[in-house]
Parts: sequence; C-alpha cells; structure tokens
Amino acid sequence: MKEFFLGLRLLLGSGRGNRLRFLLMVAGSAVGVCCLAVVLAIPGILAAQDARKAAREPDCANGRGSCLSVTGGGLALMRLDPYGPESFTRIFIALGNGRIDPPPGLPVLPGPGEIFVSPRVHELLGSDPGLAKLLPGKEVGVISAAGLAHPDELYAYVGVSRDEVKGGGHFSGFGDLEARYPTVEPSTLDILRFTLAGVVLLPLAVFLSVCARLSAASRMRRLAALRLLGLSRKGTQRVNAAETVAAALLGAVLGLGAYWVVNQLVSRVGLPGFKWYPNDGALSGSTVLVCLVGCPALAWFVGRAGAKKAAANPLAVRRSAVEKPPRLWGLLPLVPGMGIVIGYCVAGATGHAPSETSLSSILMPLAVVLVGAGLVLTLPILSRALARRVARVTSSLSLGLAMRRNEMEPGGALRVATGLVLLVYAASLTQGVLIELDQVSKNTARVQLYTMPLGDMSPREEQAMKRVSGVRGHAVLASSWTDPNSEKWPNSISAVIATCDQLRSMASVVENCVEGRSARLMIPDYSINEFSKVGRRFPFQLQNAEGERRFVTVQVPSRTIRYHDDTATQLAGSGSVLIPPSALPKGFRPQTRATLALISSSDPDTVRSVLEGIAGVDPTIEVELDGVDAAALQQITVIKTLLAVGMVLGLIIGVAAYLVAATDRAVERRPQVTALTLLGARPRTLQAVQVAQVVLPLTVGLVLAVVIGKMAESSYLVTGGGAVFWDGDGLPLLLGAAVGVVVVAALGSLPLVGRRIDPELIRRD
Repeated sequence: MKEFFLGLRLLLGSGRGNRLRFLLMVAGSAVGVCCLAVVLAIPGILAAQDARKAAREPDCANGRGSCLSVTGGGLALMRLDPYGPESFTRIFIALGNGRIDPPPGLPVLPGPGEIFVSPRVHELLGSDPGLAKLLPGKEVGVISAAGLAHPDELYAYVGVSRDEVKGGGHFSGFGDLEARYPTVEPSTLDILRFTLAGVVLLPLAVFLSVCARLSAASRMRRLAALRLLGLSRKGTQRVNAAETVAAALLGAVLGLGAYWVVNQLVSRVGLPGFKWYPNDGALSGSTVLVCLVGCPALAWFVGRAGAKKAAANPLAVRRSAVEKPPRLWGLLPLVPGMGIVIGYCVAGATGHAPSETSLSSILMPLAVVLVGAGLVLTLPILSRALARRVARVTSSLSLGLAMRRNEMEPGGALRVATGLVLLVYAASLTQGVLIELDQVSKNTARVQLYTMPLGDMSPREEQAMKRVSGVRGHAVLASSWTDPNSEKWPNSISAVIATCDQLRSMASVVENCVEGRSARLMIPDYSINEFSKVGRRFPFQLQNAEGERRFVTVQVPSRTIRYHDDTATQLAGSGSVLIPPSALPKGFRPQTRATLALISSSDPDTVRSVLEGIAGVDPTIEVELDGVDAAALQQITVIKTLLAVGMVLGLIIGVAAYLVAATDRAVERRPQVTALTLLGARPRTLQAVQVAQVVLPLTVGLVLAVVIGKMAESSYLVTGGGAVFWDGDGLPLLLGAAVGVVVVAALGSLPLVGRRIDPELIRRD
C-alpha cells in the first residue's frame, strides 16, 4: 500500500501538466466505460422485452404454429402480418363461460366488437384509415406498458364471437415461459453479440490501454528515477499502476453516470426501428461490477506492464535507449486465421461451400479473432520494415526523418493506428452479417405473392378477395387427393386452376396456352415432379357451398406450356397441371390443400394496401407472403439498428483513441522537435515529418484491414449458407471511409508541431 499512496502523492504533487494528463485519462476512461455499459445493457433490454412478450402469450393459439390443447373456455387466434418494415400482431379473442384473467397491460378482456390497441396503433388509426380494416370493432382502451415489448410496438387485442374465430385454439389464460416470437432469435443474438464484441469491445480495449499509457515516456523516466533511488522492481510497477487505477476507477464512476443520462434521453427519443423503456436499460449488478472492477483491473495490468521496462532497466530509460525491434511472433495469430479465411473463400469460389456445421461455427469466430489480433500485432512489424526500406531509398529530408523515427519507435504505430484499423476491419464483418440477414426475410422479386387457405373462405369471400384493389392476378392452387391407407393413391401432383388470361396475369412467360384445355406447366431449369407423367390419373377432392363432396379424376396431359413467373419461389412447380375452371363441376371447389393465390406489385405501399383490402373481406384470414417473414423483418430492423449503434460507438472509440494517441505522441516528441528546430529544421519540414509518421502506418493498417476484412466477410458469407458470397456494394463506401480517415489524420497532425521553441525541453539531453 505504501507504493500505492506514493503513486497518488506523485500524481497530486507533480505539477499542472500531470494533473491535466490525469484528467484526460479519467475522461477517456469515462467514455470507454459508457460505451462498454451500452454494449452490456443491450442483452438486458432484449431480455426485458421478451419477458413481457412471454407474460402475454395465450396458452394456446393456432396462428402461425400448432395448437395441441383442446381444453379451455375461450378461443384465441394470433395473426402476425408485416406493416412496412415492422410486424403487426393481432390477438383475436372469443370469451367462453369460464373466467379468464386479462393479460398484462389490459384491465379486462375485450368483448365482441371491442378492441384494445397499443399507443402506436392508436396514433396510426388516425393517419391510416385502411388500418381499421385489420381491427373490426370499436376501440375501448389502450394497452399499458406492462403489456408491450416496447413503446412503438404494433399490437392489438380484438374481441370477436366464437363463430368468427375459424379454427381458433382453446385457451384458459395468458403467460408462457418463453416468447413465441422473441425480439431477436437466440441464434441471431449470438451473431449480434459476436459482432458487437468485434466492433466495440476490441477497439474499446485498445482505447482503454491507450488512455492508461498517456505520457508513457515521461512517466517511465520518472519511474526509472524512483528505481535508481532504491525502490524495488515490484514497487516501481505498483507506483505506476496506482495512478492508472485511480484514473480508471474515477472514469468508471463518471462513465456509469453518463450512461444513465444517455439511457434516459435516448430511450425516450428512440432509435430507428428500436425503442425501449428506460427501466429496461437499467444496468444489472453484474454489469456495474464489470465496469467498476474490470476497467480498473485492466488499468492495473496495463500500468504494471508499462512500468516493466523502467523497473528492469532504469538506466536505459533515463538515457533514452533505442527500443528493441518487434519480434516476428506477432505474425503467429495472423497465419492460422488467414489460413481458415482463405480456405473458406476457395471453397466458395470452387462451388464447394460447406453447409452450416458445428465445425464452421467454431472455426469462423476463431478465424475472425485470430485475424483481428494478428492485424494489430502485425502493424509494428510491417511499419518498421516499410519505414526502413523507404528511408534507404528516399532523398527527401522530411520523409527520411519520419521513416527513421518509425523505424526506431515502431510501437507508436500500434498506439496511433490500431483503433481506426480495427474499426474498418469490423465494418467489413458487419456488412457481411447484414448481407446474410437480408437474405432471410426480404422479398427481392418484382411481385408479391399472397396465399390463403381456400377452405377458410366462402365462395362470396373468394370473389371479393380477387377484386381487392392492387391485385393484378389470381389463381387457385391445389394438390391431388391421397389416401394414406391405400396403395392406389399414394402419390400426389399439384394443379393450377385458372384460365389462360388469369395465368398470363400471374406470370411473365406463358407460351402455348390454349383456352379451355389442360396442359402441363414446364419451367425451364427447374426439376419436374417425378409423379407428373403423361397419362397418369390423379383424383382431386371437391366441395360445394352446401358441404357436398365429389371426386374428379385428372389425367396428366401431353400438351405443355412454357411457364415462368416473377415470384421468389415460382407459383407452381414444374410439372404442375393447368386445369381450366370450366373442367370442374359448377359450384365446386378443390378441398385438399387448396389455396387462393393473389399477385400484386412488391411496392411496400401496395403490399400494405392489399393486406388491408384482404382484411376488409375477412380480418381473421391467415395470409402467407412469399419471401416475407413478418417476425424476421422486425428482427432485421432491430439488428440493423443495434449494429448501427455498435458502429457509431466503434467510430467514437476509434477516433478518440487516435486523437488521444496522436496528441500524446506529439507531446512526447516535443524534445526531439525542439532539437530539430534548433538545428535549423523549418516548421513545414517538421509538419511533413509528423504527417508522414502518422499517415504511413495508418495507411498500411487500413489497406490490410480492407483486404483482410473483405476476405473475412466473404468467408463468413460462405459459411452462412446464403446465396451471396461476394459482395462489392459496400466496398466503395469502405474505401471512401478509409481515405477520409487518412485525410483527417493528416490534417489533424499539422497543428501538433508547436511554434514555440522551449530549450528547457532538451536541457537534460
């Protein structure tokens, strides 16, 4: 403890400059801890939202999932639909004779014709009249915060009669252990955590280390003097660690206070696509402990490691001995990491992309960590090698001086450039994550396909669905009847019941279609149904409005139609049979696996209008949107927002680390700059030296980050199982950002060469 208090006394009594440096260390630690708290609070926010979602789940509802319960006095039906980039959840409730407690957020359950809506839906009902078609009834109340995942959630409880809930699940109450549709799926949450760790936590560790080593050279000379006066080796390290721990601890307290303010402000304003209640962002005890203990602990180890040289060889420090060149062991993490990355890239280029296996889930994160660590440790080696080569061949005085300084002090490149280099590297990986997630739920086709169970609508409703505004084509899809207990009809084929005009309104390519005659649909480059062979017969089960059933046998025709539509998955499979409506008995419709298919433009406003029109016919009908997953859309929006937050935090940390390191390095080099000035060097020459010293290692690091980052991104996409392996859309932005970083770094280096000459700085040299 004596050494600890000695370090504090030296801090308080070592002059205004050291106290100012201490305040800068505190401010840097506060920024870092605030960013760390933001990252650590995200899982808690998501968990709080999912807990409220689980508490309101009906114990049985058959919407978008199986319902096994046959008991319970009430009926519940869940409908989850897209509303732009968001998901809109509606719970249809039909009360029974028994008493059912309302879910959290509701005073009572809605009766027939009554609706409870979230505050956001309440606002939209005033601006979007078509939204009322999704909510038949009169608004009688607003759902409170206890029943909503977040303030902007689109959620509604709709009271209906038991006859209106077609196939609703029996339920007796609300509440489940897990949310049916979590804010972020567990597997995706793991990807998010890993990405945020790369984008924020790695640069944060570098930033905190940089803050803990401010004015390292002058501090090392002071510690070397203490060592020469008889202080022990470990005592010298403890003296240095005392100052860094005090700064880190005070910075941690201020950082937690700053996070509280940020959480209160941002949670009320919200982020694009992601809002939360202020209490959800409250830090847990473990998070506070990590910030208050982890950051000072990191500062302790950094402080002790920083004083190791002064404690071991104080004379070399006092005499400013030349640093030892960096060892080649820094390349060790990069070699195996690049081996894994290159292997996956080659596998994707040769068409042997591995499926998502447990091995890939281990190797890919390992490769990302190894490459990131190797990128950092390689910078001093490459900077020194390049500086030596340039210094040998250049005839420029300023460039020669800059390169010789980088050759003698390669560790300076690591301190200045690491934060920004890691940021560019992490940006490439983030782009890969976004590309993979975009492939999950986004409809990239020019048209949007809607399918609905034909058995859930009457013939009158079917005709009304076809006339919904925005619908430009319709057809009935059906499968032949199969008897699982008989060997005569074990197989099945698909059929499209439509006229040629209807088929042309659905597809972009329809050739050789003759009105009133059946034919096989042949889709180029698609495999044909193995059971669809000319001459084979298949039965189709039909039913009329009175419930009368009839079988019609369809023979696979020899006539073919060349067919192709613009939907994401093709309306009908190759080998499906086109059946003219006139071939069916009047008043009868297919019953076995029959659906009504509608097509419209994929424009978001059109899709929303069509969904509202369908709801105007039957608000409880289940609509499947081809290529669109409403729950996944909401998740993608949340993930994009959180990744954007991570990139902003990473940018703040990277820029702060650069500014701190570059400024500190310039201050530490004031004796050398003063000596060169007294020897006759002009200010422009010294400014050129300073710019070259910063720009060269930064440029080398950024080039490596862009190249290796794009390779790591491609290898990640190869292992993700998606259709996109190589993406160049984000490359211009990445290169522009890298060039901008270099320009800003160069301009920021110009004022760091002072105009005032102070010979006192070199008095002892």
